[in-house]
Amino acid sequence: MARIVSLGAALQDVYLIDHDDLTPITISGSTVLGKVTVGSKVDIDKISYNVGGGGVNSAITFARHGHEAIFLGNISRDPAGSLIIKTLDREGVDNSYVNFLERKATGVSIILLDTKTGERTILTHRGASEQFGNFSEDNLDLIQPDWLYVTTLRGDLDTLTRFFKKAQSIGTKIMFNPGVKELEQPEKILKLLKYVDILNVNKLEAARLVPGTVLVELFYHLNGYVRTVLITDGAMGGIAGNGEEVFRFGIYEDTKVKDSTGAGDAFGSGFLAHITTGHSFKQSLIFASANSTSVVSKIGASKGILTGTEDLHPMPIQKI
Repeated sequence: MARIVSLGAALQDVYLIDHDDLTPITISGSTVLGKVTVGSKVDIDKISYNVGGGGVNSAITFARHGHEAIFLGNISRDPAGSLIIKTLDREGVDNSYVNFLERKATGVSIILLDTKTGERTILTHRGASEQFGNFSEDNLDLIQPDWLYVTTLRGDLDTLTRFFKKAQSIGTKIMFNPGVKELEQPEKILKLLKYVDILNVNKLEAARLVPGTVLVELFYHLNGYVRTVLITDGAMGGIAGNGEEVFRFGIYEDTKVKDSTGAGDAFGSGFLAHITTGHSFKQSLIFASANSTSVVSKIGASKGILTGTEDLHPMPIQKI
């Protein structure tokens, strides 16, 4: 098994779940929440408290797979932070490198979820997960991880660069899943990809970095920067290659989507969790797809995360 550091956000996810009042409708070409009007009171059918954030979601995937998972992120000493720590403890994730910020609240997402359509609207206060510059890359010297798994650092490329350089200097491999803020700086991100071993993006994100409109075109452009590239395209599946093999794949199952929160985290971290246990590239893509499918079939970004011991059925996947 591997020692894997997850560097990224930690949030409390509060779900407000309803079967009719949040149903989306279209007005003047824009999709809006159905029966929610300014000044009104809306009765919500159910409320659910969960944890989320790319750093936490990925760390839980690694821990459930049996890896030594270490989470590196910011929270505060408040009820939301306590829930995150309790969850990490329960999942067997090392949280000894968590930073507690005194003047920031733990990040919280309010997720308005319509059970009829699976559509959700997310209101996020990032709080302590807004910043990452307080972290020292010297933590990697202490941990000596096999892998550094990085999700969004809210566009903090200085911290990203420090961690990438440190990881390379100590022989730690890097998997990177950039977020919106990183992709707003495509030229700088492309320069940092020389440190990255595995890049995980969706089709729209890939198109922010390199020219192209179809998956194969985007893949080969990114493959010029990173040896192993994973590009997902929602219900259309995706494409992935490692310099030796390239696969075009569909979805694992045509299942009802209850909540798409955490789908990307489940795919990327699921792939790394599986391939670092000695599975083949193809097998790891199948597990990543199954992990993502399982996550979206349940409410909450971590409830459906698999363990790697499940019997998986075949899925559409073809070597090209």
